[in-house]
Amino acid sequence: CLSLYKGDSTCGQRAIYHGLGLTGIPIINVNNNCATGSTALFMARQLVEGGLADCVLALGFERMAKGSLASGFSDRTNPMDKHLEIMINKYGLASAPVAPQMFGNAGKEHMEKYGTNPEYFAKIAWKNHNHSTNNPYSQFQQEYTLDEVLQSRKIFDFLTVLQCCPTSNGAAAAILTNEEFVKRHNLEPKAVEILAQVMATDYPSTFEENSCMKMVGYDMTKKAAEKCFEKAGLKPTDVDVIELHDCFSVNEFITYEALGLCPEGKACDLIDRGDNTYGGKWVINPSGGLISKGHPLGATGM
Repeated sequence: CLSLYKGDSTCGQRAIYHGLGLTGIPIINVNNNCATGSTALFMARQLVEGGLADCVLALGFERMAKGSLASGFSDRTNPMDKHLEIMINKYGLASAPVAPQMFGNAGKEHMEKYGTNPEYFAKIAWKNHNHSTNNPYSQFQQEYTLDEVLQSRKIFDFLTVLQCCPTSNGAAAAILTNEEFVKRHNLEPKAVEILAQVMATDYPSTFEENSCMKMVGYDMTKKAAEKCFEKAGLKPTDVDVIELHDCFSVNEFITYEALGLCPEGKACDLIDRGDNTYGGKWVINPSGGLISKGHPLGATGM
C-alpha cells in the first residue's frame, strides 16, 4: 500500500519499480489527506489479517510545495467546504491560511468553554521542540524557551509559527506480516505486534453542533480511541508512549482530552503535572511531533 497526498495517482508504482523490481505484485495507491499514511497501514493489516497476503509493505512519502496548504482546483467544490461553513458561521473567515484558522478557532472555543489560557498551547510546542533534540531525523532539532515560542511570528490569532507544523518532504515505511512469516524468516527479535487499529470519520456532531473543536475531529478521535482501547483490552493509563497528530499545538492539546488522558476541560492540569513528557505518566510526541519532526502528509501517519 503506497500513501501520498499530493502528486500523481500512480506515484506508488514509480517509487517501487526501481527499488524492488518489476515483480507483478499488486500496488494500491492511497490518498486520504493527513490520514494517508495511517490508512495505508490500516489497509496493509487488513490484507494480512484477511489471509490475502503474508507480507505487505506500507510506504508513505511526500514532496510538498512551500507555504500553507491550498486547494489545487478552482473549478470544483472544496472537500472541506462543509467544515469551513462551521468555522465561518461561528468565528468568520480571516485573511490568514485556512488550516491555522480551523485549529486556532478550535483553541478559541476551548478557551471560551473552559477558560483556557493560550499559553498552554505554546507549552505544548515548547515541549515538542525540546523533544526534537533527541530525534536525529527531525526536520528541526532546536530547543526554544517558552517566551521564544510565544513571541515568534504570529500566523493566526494566538498561534505563532513555532506552534505550527512546517511543510516537509519525507518518507516512512512499515512491513506487516503474519506470525508464520515472522517465524519462517527468524524475525521475532524485530517484530512488533499491533494489538488494535481503528479508523473513523466524521459523525453528525461534526456538522450539527456548531463546534470548531468537533469540526477538527474531536468526536471521531474520542470514539476511535474508545474502540481501540476496548479492542486492545487496555486503558489510557496502560500506555507509556504516545505519538499523536500535533499539526498545530491546539490539536495536541484537545487530543489529550479526546484520548481520555484527562477529563474534558482538564488538559491544562495534565500539562502542569508534567504528564506529557519524560518523568510524567506519558511521553507524548518524543519524536518532536509534527511541529518539529515535520509533516510530509503521505508519510505522517506511518
